[in-house]
Amino acid sequence: MTGQYTLRKVSTLSIQPIRIFGDPVLRTAAEEVDTFDKELRNLVKDLLDTMRDEGGAGLAAPQLGVGKRVFSFDVDDVVGHIVNPVLEFPDEEEQDGPEGCLSLPGLYFDTIRRQNVVAKGFNEYGDPLQIVGTGLMARCLQHETDHLDGIIFIDRLDSERRKAAMTEIQAQDWYNEDVKVKVTPHDSKGVFFKR
Repeated sequence: MTGQYTLRKVSTLSIQPIRIFGDPVLRTAAEEVDTFDKELRNLVKDLLDTMRDEGGAGLAAPQLGVGKRVFSFDVDDVVGHIVNPVLEFPDEEEQDGPEGCLSLPGLYFDTIRRQNVVAKGFNEYGDPLQIVGTGLMARCLQHETDHLDGIIFIDRLDSERRKAAMTEIQAQDWYNEDVKVKVTPHDSKGVFFKR
């Protein structure tokens, strides 16, 4: 029997466990990336593979237990990542709508965010990158940048919404009542910020 065989590289998925609400790494500000190497590219792959496997719109490195300023996103068929993001807001327009988080699985709470945002940072090779987002992309960029600052989206809720959210969180099977949940030590009172 004769035949031709084509060798092709099969990429292996690198799906990692996601840290759940209550894990202290989610409340710790991530460090800036200063080395754009294979380790960073592996982290980006882990973020993308895990995000896709979970069906999320975004995933930040602290959600994988890595304290580095990098996240992935998949919004409206735009898939990518950004390293060391800095957000700028071109106007004051807001949106209010449901927001969820892979670290609070299955829960969504209406959250006020800016409607338009510009994220500036770098790709995994250290090349400058700019993402202009509106609507869902703007929400994602703000949500994931918050993770890099140790802020979880429920910190952005007013006191009434936050109280209702905590009641729902405590009713979840994944909630660990032995974990002491603290309010973020970072400034999240001002809903929007520019670093």
